[in-house]
Amino acid sequence: MARSSPVRKVVVAGALGAVSIVLILTPLGMIPWFAGASLTTMHVPAIIGAILEGPVVGAVVGGIFGVTALVRAATAPNGPVDAFFVNPLVSVLPRLLFPLVAWMVYRAFRGRLVALASAVSGIVATLAHSFLVLGALTLVGALPPATSVAVFAANAPFEAAVAAVLAVAVVSAWKGIEGRSGRSRLADEEGK
Repeated sequence: MARSSPVRKVVVAGALGAVSIVLILTPLGMIPWFAGASLTTMHVPAIIGAILEGPVVGAVVGGIFGVTALVRAATAPNGPVDAFFVNPLVSVLPRLLFPLVAWMVYRAFRGRLVALASAVSGIVATLAHSFLVLGALTLVGALPPATSVAVFAANAPFEAAVAAVLAVAVVSAWKGIEGRSGRSRLADEEGK
């Protein structure tokens, strides 16, 4: 796996961070689900960032997601649980940590089987994200443990499936573009 330039890392982190902000501030980040619940896709850019550019980029994108969630909870809460998302231990810390899981899982494949590695990384990182956020909500008293387990069981498998599909699509497309010339267009621009 070739090392990425610092410029490329900043560009990818910025682009995926912007996607995270759009997802959290619009209905695009929430897929309507049964009983008024929603499935989230807002964590997927952090997974993709970690896969494409490593743990630091993943954590930066996850941090952008977490800070945006905190600001949104403070300025435009949607429900009673949102009040707990003004706590950075609930809104920011889990979003800084779960991209590390995505990177470790993807890295375990060592560049082989990109689609499978992306899918497994998306699934495991999504489960870690759900576990960390629901665990934090339980620790601060926002949700009883039984409710957290029920929400995890109802939402996490479907969110993981969506993350797997999106991660495979984006990472495979990105790797395909890079593979044609051996370098991305950004790398070509940087060399000039």
